[in-house]
Amino acid sequence: MSHINYNNRKFRPQTSSANSQVSSHTIFHYQQQDNILWATYQGGAIERGHLIGLVASDGTIEMRYHHIDNQGQLRTGVCRSQPELLNNGKLLLHESWQWTSGDSSKGVSVLEEI
Repeated sequence: MSHINYNNRKFRPQTSSANSQVSSHTIFHYQQQDNILWATYQGGAIERGHLIGLVASDGTIEMRYHHIDNQGQLRTGVCRSQPELLNNGKLLLHESWQWTSGDSSKGVSVLEEI
């Protein structure tokens, strides 16, 4: 899979590890210019968040994220996202991530394009 452009695509978590703070109420709004990707996200336990990353030629994203949760805590992490193109032209993002704040635990998530 190559030449994926994430600009103006929106995603919602379909599944996520128990140690995640995202839920089906969290919406990610992606933007992209060249191979630079950024997004805002909020909803559920997330008051406001941002991510920034680099998109490889195969569509894989290496990113860093940070957000303020509904407990007023700043949370940070790293994530690698692998895209899957569905028959309907939408994307699923298979994510492996790790907190760089708090307990440094790892997890996985699947985001679906909405």
